[in-house]
Amino acid sequence: MTIKRIAVYCGSAPGNDPLFADAAVALIREMAERGIHLVYGGGKLGLMGLIADTMLEAGGEVHGVIPAALVDKEVAHHGLTELHQVAGMHERKAKMTELCDAFVCLPGGIGTLDELFEAWTWNALGYHAKPFCLLNVAGFWTGLGTFMDHVSAKGFLSPARRAQLLMADSPAQAIDRLDEAARSATQGMVW
Repeated sequence: MTIKRIAVYCGSAPGNDPLFADAAVALIREMAERGIHLVYGGGKLGLMGLIADTMLEAGGEVHGVIPAALVDKEVAHHGLTELHQVAGMHERKAKMTELCDAFVCLPGGIGTLDELFEAWTWNALGYHAKPFCLLNVAGFWTGLGTFMDHVSAKGFLSPARRAQLLMADSPAQAIDRLDEAARSATQGMVW
């Protein structure tokens, strides 16, 4: 499988560390250099707006997916390659999954976590075989990785499912790990 589009989950806020924005720009530039297009939540605020603008400036395609309620609040980015308006968050996640070949999580809040865990659950249940990776900017995801190790050690997450949660320290490493995982992915449940 060749990764042509990556869905990037990230905050609609910029966060309080400039390294978050730096990493977002670096990820998008790495994607653009490799000819990989962006799928994201369709917003113009925070890291979301930054990744869209960076990809557009690099000449790549940007496919946004946004719930109607957020369009009405004027947070939609209207300068994208395409902007899909959907009914709600469930439809947003389903459409983003349909449009992408893999997922990367930058720092974000509960929306980012919701997207990550739903993509992971769908993968584990065999609804798709698309890999996902946390870009561990300034150790942002280290605690989550440790917690997932704890969940696995307590018998609630098999080693095979735990191994699905990739983590990388750089954009190049994240894309390389996704590419490797996509090549070896098989459709079906992961117990």
